[in-house]
Amino acid sequence: MEPLMTRVEAAAYLGVAPGTLSVWDCTKRYDLQPVKVGRRSVRYRRQHLDAFLERWKPQCPA
Repeated sequence: MEPLMTRVEAAAYLGVAPGTLSVWDCTKRYDLQPVKVGRRSVRYRRQHLDAFLERWKPQCPA
């Protein structure tokens, strides 16, 4: 099993601000399948972030 990424690490991987990732999770705008760790911490699996990038790649400007 691959290690989980923190919100800061996941945001850097996606090229967005950590706050943007937080808003996406709160509003359920994109389903990145965050993993809740404890009461407040959230982690992400790289495979879910890669799947997100693949879904949105055609819409990103080159």
